Amino acid sequence: MLSQDIVREATRLTRAGRLAEATMLLQRMLRDGSAPTPESRHAPQARHPRLDPLTIEATADVVEEPEASQISPSSAQGRRRSSPLDVMQDFSGLGLRGPIGRTPPSTPDIAPEGTRFIAGTFSNAAGSRTYKLFIPSRCHGRWLPLIVMLHGCTQSPDDFATGTRMNFLAEEQNCFVVYPEQPSGANQSKCWNWFRTGDQRRGGGEPSMIAGITRQIMRDHAIDPKRVYVAGLSAGGAAAAIMGATYGDLYAAVGIHSGLACGAASDLPSAFVAMRQGGGSRAIPNGKNSVPTIVFHGNRDTTVHPKNGDQIIEQSARAMRPTTKVLRGRVPDGHAYTRAVLTDGAGRVISEHWTIDGGGHAWSGGSPAGSYTDPHGPDATREMLRFFLEHSLGG
Repeated sequence: MLSQDIVREATRLTRAGRLAEATMLLQRMLRDGSAPTPESRHAPQARHPRLDPLTIEATADVVEEPEASQISPSSAQGRRRSSPLDVMQDFSGLGLRGPIGRTPPSTPDIAPEGTRFIAGTFSNAAGSRTYKLFIPSRCHGRWLPLIVMLHGCTQSPDDFATGTRMNFLAEEQNCFVVYPEQPSGANQSKCWNWFRTGDQRRGGGEPSMIAGITRQIMRDHAIDPKRVYVAGLSAGGAAAAIMGATYGDLYAAVGIHSGLACGAASDLPSAFVAMRQGGGSRAIPNGKNSVPTIVFHGNRDTTVHPKNGDQIIEQSARAMRPTTKVLRGRVPDGHAYTRAVLTDGAGRVISEHWTIDGGGHAWSGGSPAGSYTDPHGPDATREMLRFFLEHSLGG
């Protein structure tokens, strides 16, 4: 049960740099509603137990943390601080293989033979980011689509490309693909900072760098400006939602796997709440038309609540009165799924919502050679690319 008093207290603790106490308070509230009152936390017997390594910490740890000198010896003694990487190992409970201890993907798993996967860098006033760019073998003499792929926490461009196999599908469809990389210096777990208001606005923070990378690729290569798309997983999915909401003039469609809506959180406490039980979703900035959106989310996702997928669709279709058609199917020897297709008054598809029955926090239909994938389908990469190529700016 959500308690506004407890959320306010957690916000106060976070702003005071007492991140561990805020974390404990929110975890206990979300787990069983037994969070202590602010007063009881100061009782003499209130010794903090070791924090449970809940997955939500993988994102929470990225907010400005207190300097080491601010942590009293008594609070740190006898209590090992949970590492975000420890937390990510908990995904093993979902039967998934995380990046911890994984062998780096081999070149044949990352990109098809005869193609190129090159490194680049972009800088602006907000900072600098590296990226990897996939160049298909048949790129000469024509204007091609561009897909921007935003990885999840702890992942790298190579890992994300391997798990999604987007480069192989892009070679089939003759598309460029760029993978911006979030460094650990910007976020301890390499998560995109989707929950910080400074990284939810056009023209600043991470959105400005992702848009800058997109434009740099468009300037340096033969990219069709009407067929540029952005997609991501988890924190990368939330960042993709922000890009669609803030740069609707740049991206023709958005793909969000296991992510959250733009504005679902504005700080650490609200990020905890949004991931566990769904966040709010604000109107699309500037009141402009929303970008066509395709969403994938497992109904057994215990990291990002499936309700967030509903809220993304709600946000993208808010300004319309869509007609919804629901289709159901099952992958041979794999997951069953529900596919909701929303169309506008002119019969154009404006969004698709795929709910994977039994799916967890993983890229549906991905390769086990990459992290956080579920090979039991449906194939999110193929369906996302199909959806993208059905849409163009002004189309």
